Amino acid sequence: MKICVPSSGKGGLDDLVGQHFGRVPTYTIKDTETNEIGTIENKSEHMGGVGLPPELLSQAGVNVMLCGGLGNKAVQQFEQFGIEVYVGAKGTVGEAIMAWEAGNLPKATRENACQSHEHHHHH
Repeated sequence: MKICVPSSGKGGLDDLVGQHFGRVPTYTIKDTETNEIGTIENKSEHMGGVGLPPELLSQAGVNVMLCGGLGNKAVQQFEQFGIEVYVGAKGTVGEAIMAWEAGNLPKATRENACQSHEHHHHH
């Protein structure tokens, strides 16, 4: 299984969780079978590239996304690609993964989407 965490810098377990998943520079990915840590540069349309993050991460084989928070539309996009989303990730990427492994991050739902996330647009 591949777990992805938006990263605020160059990625890796010691990087901080990026709080706006669509605009982070990198995504850190942990393969739970091999314990390998990798990163993907965010080349989505949010960053002047092509495609949306859920699509890019799906192509990379990601199964689970750990975020601080995200909007309803983003949750739906991840669901379309078969990626489970969990919210409440904070601290370092490594801490977020440990919190998820311990069962401490709630699964994103339409009810908790946007709760802890500031948006500057209307839904």
